[in-house]
Amino acid sequence: MFNIFLALSTYFIFRHTKGYSVSDLVIVSREEWQARPPKLVEPMPNPVPYVIIHHSYIPGACVTQEACVQAMQSMQRYHQDERGWNDIGYSFGVGGDNRAYTGRGWSAVGAHAPNYNNRSIGICVIGDWTVQLPPQSQMDVVKKLIDYGVQTGKIAPNYMLLGHRQVRDTECPGNAFYEEIKKWPHWIPNPPNDSVDQRPEQNLNSGASASII
Repeated sequence: MFNIFLALSTYFIFRHTKGYSVSDLVIVSREEWQARPPKLVEPMPNPVPYVIIHHSYIPGACVTQEACVQAMQSMQRYHQDERGWNDIGYSFGVGGDNRAYTGRGWSAVGAHAPNYNNRSIGICVIGDWTVQLPPQSQMDVVKKLIDYGVQTGKIAPNYMLLGHRQVRDTECPGNAFYEEIKKWPHWIPNPPNDSVDQRPEQNLNSGASASII
């Protein structure tokens, strides 16, 4: 009887989020934030060797699910309509509501970091983190998302962590946040000089959603 109750409880948790919860990590599906369909999906092999951290700059920080959904929609519209990309550029967004939002996901080539788009997971921490840090709970979601990617074989166990500014001329992910991620496991100061050829979309102004900063 208990097993039946547990199964039903799990079902309703999955049903409610339309995503999934793993060790209190909630990953919101594209359907839940009402993403547009991608124009094209380019498969990306896993596990990937890089994780690249971004901030959105604009839109600013969101603290409710409604506001974070609107932020994801705003970034996708800008990337598809203004920049002509296939989809929102990032693999995932992380909101101040402590949820991870699926962008291109684990196994699709992104448009967030030239020369790394087809071998990295790009995580955008929604907000402007130039002067102040994201809330600790929001940063914890980023770490849990990375750990989950490693556990499920999407990210290599010996992955290298980079800030966006390390791979292009930008202030992203913001001065305050960049100083913080330098303390995180797997951060490296100097990315290997191993750039690879990529398709046009991957190198078109890949960066923070509303401004290359």
